[in-house]
Amino acid sequence: MPKTAGRTIVALAFAIALIAGLTISPSNAAQSSTQATVTSVIAKIPIKGRAPKTGYSRAQFGQRWADTNRNGCDTRNDILKRDLTGVVFRPRTHDCVVLSGILHDPYSGTEIHFVRGVATSPLVQIDHIVSLSNAWQTGAFKLSLATRTLMANDPLELLAVKGSLNSEKSDGDAATWLPPLKSYRCAFVARQVAVKAKYGLWLTKPEKEAIEKVLVGCPNQLVPTQ
Repeated sequence: MPKTAGRTIVALAFAIALIAGLTISPSNAAQSSTQATVTSVIAKIPIKGRAPKTGYSRAQFGQRWADTNRNGCDTRNDILKRDLTGVVFRPRTHDCVVLSGILHDPYSGTEIHFVRGVATSPLVQIDHIVSLSNAWQTGAFKLSLATRTLMANDPLELLAVKGSLNSEKSDGDAATWLPPLKSYRCAFVARQVAVKAKYGLWLTKPEKEAIEKVLVGCPNQLVPTQ
């Protein structure tokens, strides 16, 4: 096809889209170029020591698994629905109660068959990427209860993971705990930085150093937005 004809076709496509009120989406490469890197974001986060844990309790982050997005489902089931495959729901719950599914655990790389029940549910837990205790001691104590509740139920801050590893992580930050699966560490610290930046929290010096050590292997890692 002659070059002039090709240009004419492209121009017509844009014109038709504009007339129809449509927007032509940029390529994935262009989209990613508008996303910040973890390196650039972390440079803007304040570095301070941990504040006292005084006053901290889980209740300071609102109702557990509150339906903050008002979709009729609690947050735990929302995250299970998002992170599990082959999900089976309890009948007549509007797909709000997950009975079973398969988790491809990001922390270990193992596959876990989730079955809802007193003895089996703990095998898959929902991790707060930035532990709530850590969040409290790095600035969340200054936030309103409403904002802390949103943070505790923010999908960006939550991940379905192997229960034993969630317990092992506990209140740790990147300086004291990283996922055993090394290939996931870049994504892990990226989410931590994203959450801290979103809610105006700070980093401790050891925490920042640990994150920067991970980023040596992925200097162009992008900060997730959801």
